[in-house]
Amino acid sequence: MARVTKREKGRNPLIVIVGPTASGKSEFGVRLARRFEGEIISADSRQVYKGLDIGTAKVSRREMMGVPHHLLDVTSPKKNFTVVDYQNKARKVLEAVFSRSRVPFMVGGSPRYIYALTDGWIFPQVKPNAVLRKRLEKFSVEELFSRLQKLDPARAESIEPQNRRRLLRAIEIIETSGKPVPPLKKRPLPYPMLFLGIKRSKEELHTRIERRLGKMLRRGLVKEVEGLHARGIPWEKFNQFGFEYKYVAQYLQGKISKEEMKRKILKETLDFTRRQMLWFKRDPRIHWISSYSQGGGFVKNYLKKFL
Repeated sequence: MARVTKREKGRNPLIVIVGPTASGKSEFGVRLARRFEGEIISADSRQVYKGLDIGTAKVSRREMMGVPHHLLDVTSPKKNFTVVDYQNKARKVLEAVFSRSRVPFMVGGSPRYIYALTDGWIFPQVKPNAVLRKRLEKFSVEELFSRLQKLDPARAESIEPQNRRRLLRAIEIIETSGKPVPPLKKRPLPYPMLFLGIKRSKEELHTRIERRLGKMLRRGLVKEVEGLHARGIPWEKFNQFGFEYKYVAQYLQGKISKEEMKRKILKETLDFTRRQMLWFKRDPRIHWISSYSQGGGFVKNYLKKFL
């Protein structure tokens, strides 16, 4: 298919492929990008970290099938990478893909990353406060949530009460600015966008997640975590990298058994997919597809407008 050639602002199409964990987004994205001369922009909050490969199901060179991929392995797991960092880098990548007359395919399951870029979320300009964060680190997530409820009841209602990183950021904004967390403002991208969502039944998704976990363990997930820890990643840091890393780290410390580790990863991954779908089901722009041919038809008809 011919490349998109119109370069006027607002005439550059962006294809966004979303869906829950293990739904097959990466494979769909690669196949569609190959067919329509595209490049992949990853929207995964963990795949930005170098060395987090097996536990994030990061696409391999072979699986990329020659399609350029962006925003993988952009920082060290010793560092904190925020949604603002992602937003800034993704905007630059998007412009670069357009400049090559290629079609960008944004692929991922991290709703905050996806919507921060596509809907242009405007974040409070409050710089990280290292002194405050160090003081707050000693508190449990339950204590942080209780603190947020007192400081800003409205933000406490909308936040994930177990998400330590976001609880810390909310409290940081409030205590630094002396004001509640401001309502989210948006400045959407000035480009047409096609949203596709990968649809799987609950039973199919459960099976795919089980198989995915089995594959991760066979490929050496436990050794990956051991290696990361040996290179200086403290055990508590693994709590920020998702269930696969959190519970493998606990297993390696002797806190849980291997079977308990697998049960916890499976259960929390399934719970996480439900939270992902709560985000995506609220978005009326998403066209839900269950096959590659269905997705290819949507993209083909959409791109006709820009040729």
